[in-house]
Amino acid sequence: MPITYSLEPDLSAEEFRAVLIASTLGERRPIDELSRLDKMLRQADVIATARDGRRLVGISRAVTDFSYCCYLSDLAVDVAYQRQGIGKQLIAQTHKAAGDLTSLILVAAPAAESYYPRIGMRQRPSCWTLPRAR
Repeated sequence: MPITYSLEPDLSAEEFRAVLIASTLGERRPIDELSRLDKMLRQADVIATARDGRRLVGISRAVTDFSYCCYLSDLAVDVAYQRQGIGKQLIAQTHKAAGDLTSLILVAAPAAESYYPRIGMRQRPSCWTLPRAR
């Protein structure tokens, strides 16, 4: 069965949590706080998904102004489905939904830093953050 891609603004926090864990991104996300995961989904502007049948195997979650910039805050693909082009397609779906006038921006997880140049993304030399309170 081919992988299907969709925009799913009403994705459940439970499915989000499951794919975060299956992708290893859960190590850096609040997976033990379903209400927080739900708020992350509800406040996102773009939620693109990849499914194998009904099974959620990938997600891209982004915030955007649909005019200038799009911050891709989560890109997660189940480890059993990696290296099949799913992440690249989720990025393309997210960028398309945000609009072709937007620049797509992300902060890579340490294990994924070598992935992004391979799919044509350019690294910027600086990123500045203020840490979360928790």
